Amino acid sequence: MKSIILVGGQGTRLRPLTYEMPKQMLPLVGVPMIECVFESLSQHGITEVVLSLGYLPHHFIESYPDGSIAGVKISYAVEPEPLDTAGAIKFAADYVGVDDTFLVVNGDVLTDLDVTSLVAFHRSRGAQGTIALHPVDDPSRFGVVVTNEDGLVRAFIEKPTREDAPTNLINAGTYVFEPSVLERIAPGRKVSVERETFPTLAADGVLYAMADHAYWLDTGTPRTFLQANIDVLNGRDSDRIVKDLVGTTWCHETSRVAASARLDNTVVDRDCVVGENVVLDGVILMPGAYIGDNVRITSSIIGPRAVVGSASILGPTCVVGAEVTVADGSELSGEVYLGGI
Repeated sequence: MKSIILVGGQGTRLRPLTYEMPKQMLPLVGVPMIECVFESLSQHGITEVVLSLGYLPHHFIESYPDGSIAGVKISYAVEPEPLDTAGAIKFAADYVGVDDTFLVVNGDVLTDLDVTSLVAFHRSRGAQGTIALHPVDDPSRFGVVVTNEDGLVRAFIEKPTREDAPTNLINAGTYVFEPSVLERIAPGRKVSVERETFPTLAADGVLYAMADHAYWLDTGTPRTFLQANIDVLNGRDSDRIVKDLVGTTWCHETSRVAASARLDNTVVDRDCVVGENVVLDGVILMPGAYIGDNVRITSSIIGPRAVVGSASILGPTCVVGAEVTVADGSELSGEVYLGGI
């Protein structure tokens, strides 16, 4: 079975980290997130993936020159211009000649969704399209999907207030489609699957949705990207053995961490340096980051080759971009983003 993974977005919510790297290539405890998505799909009979690319496509193409991840064949469909979600799906499907039931996945979502069950549900309903749904505590930031008891989609409600939401089931970003859906998508222009394709399928009574209570996380913000790493550190991905994990902290073997440093729920990627009397709690150090002496950082991301000067206090929720230097003695907290172009 073929799958299309949508990875063309610019990752604006994760800037400045995404100025030099697509968000799906950002590391999840030392492994690019896209590889984690592939590993999950390979367990459900996906044999070929088409990456729908737009932003910084060379990062993907150059990183996997043998054309496979986790034993799954890769094809690359690079959009000539942004085509939105449905437009990207059609472009990628036409590029590889999709002619059978196929899967679509948002590349910045991590989930343990049972894709095999989703496909079986789709086929049992004779659907043209099927959406995976996920329950959330507060649906006001999402689009909720209303179905009947059989899973037939009745309505979409975009970002309702928490009190007015008729359900807490949201679109989880994984879809099963028949090739006939592609005929409904106008070629060569921007088309939104959420705002155009799904409503027309629902109006014709051929769109279904299945709720699933599996792990699900949209990694597109600093807070959720941090959470994804912390979840892996704490054993979320049971199939992945994290080498060199000590408690809830992972340090790459090429990094140097002073014996006096105290680290908890922290990722120290390759070629990092952590100085004396440093406290890191809920922190990601990306490759080549340097942390001076007597630094305290909480719930923050330090980008590649960035430097945090001695006696600084950062966080919560600071994001330091690639090669940015934070001066000695700095005190930063709140939604602070350093670096840009």
